[in-house]
Amino acid sequence: MELRVLRYFLTVAQEENITKAAALLHVTQPTLSRQLMQLEEELGAKLFRRSQYRIILTDAGMLLRQRAQEIVELADKTKRDFAQSEEELSGEIAIGCGETQSMTFLSQHIRSFRLLHPKVQFRIYSANADDIKERMEKGLLDMGLLTEPVDISRYAFLRLPQKDRWGVLVPKDSALAKKEAVTSQDLVGVPLLLSGREQVRGELANWFGEDYGRIEVAAAFNLILNAANMVKNGVGVALCFYLENISDALEFIPLSPTLETGTVLAWKKDKPLSPAVDQFYQHIKNTD
Repeated sequence: MELRVLRYFLTVAQEENITKAAALLHVTQPTLSRQLMQLEEELGAKLFRRSQYRIILTDAGMLLRQRAQEIVELADKTKRDFAQSEEELSGEIAIGCGETQSMTFLSQHIRSFRLLHPKVQFRIYSANADDIKERMEKGLLDMGLLTEPVDISRYAFLRLPQKDRWGVLVPKDSALAKKEAVTSQDLVGVPLLLSGREQVRGELANWFGEDYGRIEVAAAFNLILNAANMVKNGVGVALCFYLENISDALEFIPLSPTLETGTVLAWKKDKPLSPAVDQFYQHIKNTD
């Protein structure tokens, strides 16, 4: 199975049309059709259903699209990792980042590092800790900015200095917005938007104590921007970290008693770091 053919397949899957895909790939339509047929024969599976106006992925085709995207992305990343100039540090550093105040710490160090090594590029992937760890395991990310609680037994890491404070994101005209802090009892009977991560739910359950069995969960989320939209539209109030500039229409009210979460910058123990990633790690370690 060649990378070139996987790229052909992904383009056809995106365009849903052989003719358009062939034009984008600068190959003839018969050539592209033949390559796809050979790919189906190699895998022993039908990848497309052909209708009058477009082609549609079968279940096997959808599985291959997911795998092909990962394979092509990893191949491209490997090529960038080896694009190291002998004269000057270069390459790409891919970091998965959760929604956390520690992103400011990371951004400041990215800036100071690039002043020293302007040929190094960064690629930031925003997701929750579970998704970031999965992509790190697949080799698609070099590092992960992970919010606790998170299992980091298989990772080397730096613990970052800033902690995130929990609170509720509420509309400015909400009764909760008038409080200096909210307690677990204040949230009983209020529709809540909670993180979808089980480990985070466990932390919140400990904070709620006996009141946890009385709360009303309206929705689960993994990133706060969509949760903020639901808060603005009356779905409920979101339990989340404090983040700057979420929305002028919303107010962040801290929890009482205080609940805080730490953050780590982690990377796989058993994976050699590229020169650029290793230098970035040393830069953070030696400047703080």
